[in-house]
Order: sequence, then structure tokens, then C-alpha cells
Amino acid sequence: MNFLRRILFGLAICGPVFAQGQVTLTHVHGLAYSANGKQLSIPSHHGLAVYENAKWSRAPGPQHDYMGFSATAKSLYSSGHPAPGSGLVNPFGLIRSRDGGKTWEKLGLEGETDFHLLAAGWNTNAIYVWNPARNSRMREPGLHFTLNDGLQWKQAKAAGLEGDPISLAVHPHAPATVAVATSRGIFESSDSGGSFTQRAGGEGTAVFFDLDGKSLWFATSDQEPRLARAPIRKGAAAQIRLPSLGRDGVAYMAQNPAARSEYAIATFQRSVFVTKDSGKSWKQIAGHGKTQ
Repeated sequence: MNFLRRILFGLAICGPVFAQGQVTLTHVHGLAYSANGKQLSIPSHHGLAVYENAKWSRAPGPQHDYMGFSATAKSLYSSGHPAPGSGLVNPFGLIRSRDGGKTWEKLGLEGETDFHLLAAGWNTNAIYVWNPARNSRMREPGLHFTLNDGLQWKQAKAAGLEGDPISLAVHPHAPATVAVATSRGIFESSDSGGSFTQRAGGEGTAVFFDLDGKSLWFATSDQEPRLARAPIRKGAAAQIRLPSLGRDGVAYMAQNPAARSEYAIATFQRSVFVTKDSGKSWKQIAGHGKTQ
């Protein structure tokens, strides 16, 4: 069993638990900084967990099962399932929040599709999803994108893309540039997913574009987890030293927009680390779901 399947099938976890003031990350469905850089949010089955001023708390707003969670400079986008008793239609399709997750608005495909893989451009309105099955706006499964908040979708041919998709990332300024991590490696496209070039081999686990738009970060795993940073489109990758993860791997990455040398990573086994010096040193703020 390969790395991704071992992780996914080996974990039986479902949502952040909030008891007696303690936040326990029983699942991680994403990772994002707020636009002002003060909050780091982790979505899961029961709402958002927030790390701010070295403390964990539950974010205000509905405790939905957020999937495909992605942040931009102005909005949050997500998919997933409504909280029990909310009376909302399941699944969400595409939803958007303009107030940090306190309230959400529907953008289409409600009751049809749950996008586990979704990414948005930080400074654009480009949203890419991996569609799991045909729906009323997408005739085929596979990579699709919208430039108008879900009013219209286009299918990407994805020529050259190999393997099972695991993670998506969209360039912060160029809506036609997208990256995909798959079971066969790391792939990058500059033509809206029409064609892809492989940037790295191995088993990809996460991709992320630097907010300055110059670099692609990506995580892979063979015998051990790895993290690297490469120039956009071409150029050699530089390895980034990871904290000790054992047989775990990097599942999500985020960059603080207000302090660009600060990054966070979340792992498949629910550990979270923060670096304030672009990966030279790391501080652990959660370990195997237990927040610190």
C-alpha cells in the first residue's frame, strides 16, 4: 500500500472536538491564514479551529463539515456537508464566506457535488476543482475551473497529468497557472490546465504557490516525507528541512500574507507546525490532534 493510501485508510478521524476549553484536531481538511495574518484556521467535520495569539479556539459560525477549504485575500471558499439540524441541503456544492466563516452563501451545485479538492487564487477569482462525477454544470469528472464564482465552469483537458489527484493549488496572480500533486508526482500548468509539465516525481502529497507568485512549494513522499521549493515553470528545486515527521507527511501548506517568511504545514496525522524563517526552524503547535 502506497503512502497516501496507508495514511487515508489508516486514520479513522472525524472533526475538531472542543471540550473544557481544549481543542482537539480529530481531522484536518485544510489550512489557511486570514488576510491580516492574525489567525490560522483549520477546517474539518465540525467547524473551524483557529490558532491566534498562541491559543486555540473554535471560530464563530456554523459547525459544518468543510471540505476543499481555500482562502483568498477577500473570501473563503469551501464545499462539504451541512451541520446536523441546520436544515441545509447536502452537499454544499460551492459556497463562499466574506466574513471569515461566520456566514456562507451558495454559489451553485447545491445538493449535487462535494468537492474534496478545491483551490482558489489569492488575488484572483480563479477557482479550480477536481470534479468527482458528472453534475448539472460539468459533463465529465476531472479538473474544472471557474472565473466567475461558479456561474460558468470549463473543463481542463489536463494533458500530461498522470496519477490520482491529491492536492490542488492556484497561482496568486495568474489564473491560468495551476499545480496538482498526484500519486505520480508534481505537475504544473500555465494554460488553465490544458497541459501539464511534471516538476517532480515520487508520490505528491501537497502543492502551494508562494504569495509573491515566484515559487511553487510541494511535498512528496517515498521512504520519507519531503518538502521542496522551486521557481515557477522551470528551475531546480531546493529542499526545505522538515521537522521530524516519522511516517507522516505534509497534507496542507499556508503562508502568512502579513509576514511572508511565516508558513504553516499540517500533516495527515493531524500535527501542525509553524516556521517564521521560511523553513529554517519549526515550532509545533499541534501533535497528532492534540493542540499545544
